[in-house]
Amino acid sequence: MAFYSHFLRNMEQIFFPDRDQHAIPSMDGALSPNGKLDAFTVLLPDLTDVDDVAVAPDGLYVSAGRQVVHRFGPGLGQSRTLASFDAAAGALALHPDGRLLVCVAGKGLAAIGTDGGQRWLTEAEGQPLACLTGVAAAPDGTIVLTDGSSRHRAADWCRDLMEKNAAGRLIVADAGLATARVVRGGLAYPHGCAFSADGRQLWFTESWMHRVSRCASGAGGLAAPEVLIPNLPGYPARLTPAAAGGFWLPLFALRTHLVELVLRDDDFRRDMMLSIAPELWIAPQYASGKSYLEPLQGGGMRKLGILKPWAPPRSYGFVGRIGDDGRFLDSVQSRAGGDHHGIVRAIEPPQGLVVVSKAMGQLLQAPAETRQ
Repeated sequence: MAFYSHFLRNMEQIFFPDRDQHAIPSMDGALSPNGKLDAFTVLLPDLTDVDDVAVAPDGLYVSAGRQVVHRFGPGLGQSRTLASFDAAAGALALHPDGRLLVCVAGKGLAAIGTDGGQRWLTEAEGQPLACLTGVAAAPDGTIVLTDGSSRHRAADWCRDLMEKNAAGRLIVADAGLATARVVRGGLAYPHGCAFSADGRQLWFTESWMHRVSRCASGAGGLAAPEVLIPNLPGYPARLTPAAAGGFWLPLFALRTHLVELVLRDDDFRRDMMLSIAPELWIAPQYASGKSYLEPLQGGGMRKLGILKPWAPPRSYGFVGRIGDDGRFLDSVQSRAGGDHHGIVRAIEPPQGLVVVSKAMGQLLQAPAETRQ
């Protein structure tokens, strides 16, 4: 098998010398590393295992564990449980008619009405919606979902990456969840979607291809997508429209040369997956530094008790703001050695920029001096 893999790789380089190798781009300009995210503070510390957050008319909706919680009132101090499920609640979106759309792990999409009633979408074209990673609603009520993988659930995202799968789908459903159709298949872990401010474009991410695509949206449905950002330095998560225009784009981890090498070496990667616990794989993680058994590169060793800021990160915190042309305008980051890692969502409620950190399982809020 090793000879065959190397033979194919060599033949590809001979016959397709100009093929894009997707080298990891440098982080400069608006992407220059900084520690701004480390200054964020925990918002609503009583909520743990947070996966997503959405702006409510009078506060916030938060998916935490197997519940969706509505926080409202002064300082978001009042709370009520909007819905409870028998599996983890994930991505959230508010529908134009007031319903809250909730992705439930292994189950599908739940639409929660203002009266508390639930309506479910559990499959698309006969295949279950077991790995929903994102949901968005168009101004006309049409619902778009990203199904990360048909082979694994969202909790097994790392295995899906290490298997180099491209088994994700982009799905469109009507407002009543009566019908759903697959408009794009073979995607490399689509991890979120969002409509532009005018509702005329749908943007979505593909984590394993490190890219952001968009497609026109209109009465005729969704047009063929075009890749807008082809080669990100990390793995993109859920997009959210920014108040000043463009989108907030989190990268839940950065790419490293070591992980890229492991992904190219099929034999080593398969042996690693068979013989080592998943949390110890040479792979990106939401959080790191929890065990002395974790893989460690020389550049990541502490010397005199100090971890260098440029150490190769196993986990990282990153939220960038991109313009309508796909160019990065600004970013807030938490480098290697920080705690505010694994960012999967960023929103702008009246409280200022709020992000979801999977490493901490909590909401983080921008410091007061940075709020508008």
